[in-house]
Amino acid sequence: MDKNTFTGLFLIMIIMGASIYFMKPSEADIKKEQLSVHLDSIKKGLIKDPAATAAAKTAAKTDTAKKAGVVDSAVLKTPFGAATMGTEQFVTIENKEMRLKLSTKGGRIYSAELKNYKTFDKKPLILFDGNDNKFGLTLKTGDRTLNTNDLYFTPSGTALQVAGQDSSSITMRLSYSTTQFVDYVYSLKGTGFKVGLNIKSTGLEQIVPVTTGYNLNWSASLPKKEKDMTQERQYSTVYYKNTDNEVDYLSETKDDKKTIADKKMQWVAFKQHFFSNVLIAKDGISKSDFEVATDVADTTDVKQMKANLVLMPNAAGAIPLEFYFGPNRFNTLKDQGYDLQKLVNLGWGPLKYINQFAVLPLFNFLNKFNWNYGIIILILTIVLKLVLAPLTYKSYLSMAKMRVLKPEMDEIKAKVGEDNPTLLQQEYLKLYKKAGVNPLGGCLPLLIQMPIVIAFFRFFPSLFELRGESFLWMHDLSTYDAVITFAKIPFIGNHISLMCLLMTISTLIYTYFNNQISGATGQMKYIGYITPIIFLATLNSYPSGLNYYYFLANMLTFAQQYLIKFMVDDKKIHAQIQENKKKPEDPKKKKSGFGAKLEEMMRQQQQVQAKKGK
Repeated sequence: MDKNTFTGLFLIMIIMGASIYFMKPSEADIKKEQLSVHLDSIKKGLIKDPAATAAAKTAAKTDTAKKAGVVDSAVLKTPFGAATMGTEQFVTIENKEMRLKLSTKGGRIYSAELKNYKTFDKKPLILFDGNDNKFGLTLKTGDRTLNTNDLYFTPSGTALQVAGQDSSSITMRLSYSTTQFVDYVYSLKGTGFKVGLNIKSTGLEQIVPVTTGYNLNWSASLPKKEKDMTQERQYSTVYYKNTDNEVDYLSETKDDKKTIADKKMQWVAFKQHFFSNVLIAKDGISKSDFEVATDVADTTDVKQMKANLVLMPNAAGAIPLEFYFGPNRFNTLKDQGYDLQKLVNLGWGPLKYINQFAVLPLFNFLNKFNWNYGIIILILTIVLKLVLAPLTYKSYLSMAKMRVLKPEMDEIKAKVGEDNPTLLQQEYLKLYKKAGVNPLGGCLPLLIQMPIVIAFFRFFPSLFELRGESFLWMHDLSTYDAVITFAKIPFIGNHISLMCLLMTISTLIYTYFNNQISGATGQMKYIGYITPIIFLATLNSYPSGLNYYYFLANMLTFAQQYLIKFMVDDKKIHAQIQENKKKPEDPKKKKSGFGAKLEEMMRQQQQVQAKKGK
């Protein structure tokens, strides 16, 4: 492999390493902006403020007085006055997958628990919980504006448990009078991650006019569920889909907000790394405001998300909605309809299609055998290496040809010297042409494989199936496997991942053997060792499943090269090259566009240098 070829390969590896590194949030920027982000988030009302907490305590005392029976008669005479007084009670509804707690204050879902999953530390997995989560309609009655989140509803039952093929519902009623009310009807099936919500107003047309629709305020502070807060935040944000089937999302790495008034939304999702809370509006959302914020000082909440939505009642005066509370498993989301599977970010451009239409179907097929996921990743890697074997062979063969040509290239270098690099490259090109060797033949196959390598970089961190799954010493393939922990070090973090370390060592060994094959010497012999060190710093906090794949890929590449070595005879290659050099050049043979441009560029450079010499 000559200097240009090796430089090209090295630059490709550097670009890949840099792209992976710069996808990570900057710790320096986070620390620099921590105070401003914190204050800005308080201003937005998305995180707790000490002053607000004190006010909340005062409000709690007032509420306690209300519960004790202190009733303001003037308040009772106002619209929905009776609903401003009450005692918060909870109604539990559940099926095989979910346990939801409804609050009579606001008639909302107070908390959502997924019964079949646990957090990284084996605690019950609660998607959201408590008073930091709001879901309320704005009601305008005369000169007063009320929010249902602060009003008391009356439940139609004390609990609801649905099993098997059954389905049932429970109603939370906000009363204006005995014949005028707003109903929240929650419906649940025996299985599944969906709960229906039908909002229906009865007899309130003159009291609460809705000509421009209802304003719905939905917000939630989402608690930590995974081991690595940084990674969980990196994959958490607000997603949304419009009725034109376009899915988009707010920034994953910084505070962000967006207003959309020109298109109707189909759904909005408060997405975390592996779980989502999705609100689906069957009749669409007229106007949407979305916000996401991170309180970097908070070690318990991942992010705070908010959606202000305008909903129009249908001809029957109802607003049919659905919630999805469940995992970000691609197939599970796809089964829900509405393109919810697009919550799983499989990458951009061609990477997305490689993952969705090649890697994911193969993974799902292997998953049917109920093997350990470490074995599935091994087989997935073997299949990929077999598919790419022709390219690997071509790359090895090209490097072998360059190695055989190296003595002749050294002779040309000694004859021409290094003072005239343009002339030297011209002589090299003449040699390549006579010998029938493509100097980029070793790089191009690797370049073709690069999108697949990068596609896996996005595939494994988004793969829900790896969550909580162990293999060998790795207790959870969806996060890092710390073998050593220490005080935080820049670029590395506070630990060393054993699988990342093994992957780095295997890459260093691969670089060594690759240098033997290519015949690299001098500085070029050592420059390839920099990239694995970059990977160690970059991938140390990434899932052990990803590093395990890269480690296996290196091991299988060793095996492939060992086998190819017996198929490639340097003496035969040398003889073939000598035969090619004896053949007269075919004047009718058309030069490639790249080769012609390269020769023309070098000719022009030589002319410029000749003029300077004069």
